Amino acid sequence: MLFGKYHIVIFKEGRSGSRNLHLRGWLGLAACLLVIALVGCNIWLWREWLENRHLEEDLATAQRVAEEQRRQTVSLAERITAVSRDLLRIQRFDSKLRLMMNMEKDPAEVGDGPGDFSRTYLPLHRQELAARKMQDFLGRLSEATRLEEVRQQDLLRALRENRNILASMPSIWPVTGFVSSSFGGRTSPFGRGGQFHKGLDISNRMGTPVVAPAEGTVIMAGRDGAYGNSVEIDHGGGIVTKYAHLQRATVKPGQWVRRGEVLGHIGMTGRTTGPHLHYEVRLNGVPVNPMRYILE
Repeated sequence: MLFGKYHIVIFKEGRSGSRNLHLRGWLGLAACLLVIALVGCNIWLWREWLENRHLEEDLATAQRVAEEQRRQTVSLAERITAVSRDLLRIQRFDSKLRLMMNMEKDPAEVGDGPGDFSRTYLPLHRQELAARKMQDFLGRLSEATRLEEVRQQDLLRALRENRNILASMPSIWPVTGFVSSSFGGRTSPFGRGGQFHKGLDISNRMGTPVVAPAEGTVIMAGRDGAYGNSVEIDHGGGIVTKYAHLQRATVKPGQWVRRGEVLGHIGMTGRTTGPHLHYEVRLNGVPVNPMRYILE
């Protein structure tokens, strides 16, 4: 019966005649199945729409959260970098003090510390990897901090035992200004090739006060050839400082001076190309870099 043949006659009201349709039973079944399939698809699509209609809102929320996490990561990286720089500065300061106390190597041999965190980690896009690397970095920073605390305790004990040593160390700048020529090799300002510069040239206006960077005894104050008007101070322990090209000296040989006391004023006496102070530090008669003693 299902697959039998059917003859359908259709009459239209108000008109004569009719139409005849010849159908097989399976066509009706197919039509029913098609209708059922369409209804089922519509129901499925409706349920999917109901379940996924919040996806856009959830995606926007996730993007906002990711952006906030990125900002927090950048902020944390900048803070860690600042702490790293502060720790490195403290380590260098510590090394200079230890050098002055004959406890440590030259500050130039101090390492560069943990490094710049922002350059190393900020480009990372995967948050979990960035967080893991931050934790590693913080662990190393914590270890370096604990080690520095131990070193500082050793230094404090040494300073208590040698309180007078630091007072006689030339640890401050003798004059304000900018360093126009550093310690070491340089091109001669008088156009005669290279030469070894025995100190620092610190430039400033004529008459700028020059002060003693540490206490000591004035052993020379007067004219000294190409150095012009000069002052030399014996700080003890084999350390002698020299101040050259002064406009005039305000101390006399044999005078005891304290740190910060005015020795003279910047001038252009002697062999010089402009107003500046030539500042030397000698250790047992040998010129050394004054920067190794200056606590910045």
